Amino acid sequence: MTELRRFLIALGYFTRLPIPASVGWSSAELNRATRYFPLAGLLVGACSALVLWAALQFWSVPVAVLLSMLASLLLTGAFHEDGLADSADGFGGGWETTKVLTIMKDSRIGTYGAIALGVALLLKFATLQSLGGQALVALPLVHAASRVPPLLIMAFMRYVREDDSSRAKPVAEGLGLADWLTGSLLGLLPLAAAVALGLLAPLRALALLLVLVAAGLICARYFRQRIGGYTGDALGAAQQVCELTGYLVLCASWAA
Repeated sequence: MTELRRFLIALGYFTRLPIPASVGWSSAELNRATRYFPLAGLLVGACSALVLWAALQFWSVPVAVLLSMLASLLLTGAFHEDGLADSADGFGGGWETTKVLTIMKDSRIGTYGAIALGVALLLKFATLQSLGGQALVALPLVHAASRVPPLLIMAFMRYVREDDSSRAKPVAEGLGLADWLTGSLLGLLPLAAAVALGLLAPLRALALLLVLVAAGLICARYFRQRIGGYTGDALGAAQQVCELTGYLVLCASWAA
């Protein structure tokens, strides 16, 4: 029951799904609930795939993909996309760490953020449209797996924003071995299930895993060089980069 409660807390934090008030909330519990970040991603991906499947019964692939993307944005409240836009504005508009963090915290979107968000959404649409019916498999897999690198960033890097009002502050209060290991296994479980069910060839699954790890490491290194650690916006940006990377890998491998 404790773990179920933590999973519901994770859903309430990472999505817009209504959670019963009886579940409650605390900073300590939210920190422990972070292990279910990839599982929340799996649920978002599965719902997006369901919307895609239903839309394909009535409309063309482009229309169905747009409706699926809309469902994902509504489910998460564009949580990670907002992080991507803020990070692009911060890293693009500032050089010193304090300036980067100040720009990131500004809720207004700038040129760099608008470009990053526009390109990300267009690339997501193009890759999902290219995948066609195979996107039904790609969506849950990539949504879950793309949340593993941010989890590892939280485990092995320091949170650099000292403002206690930050929404990510309770999540960033240290991530133990059991938490990041559990979260990583949950995030990669759909990938293993797809291989076991014959939906994805083992070599393609391995390629996806290796490229996602590489994308996560590149993001982590960039964050360390620019700001000495990570912020909540940086985690959102890392998730988006890894999600897009996952779609690109599957497009390339399935087309081969």
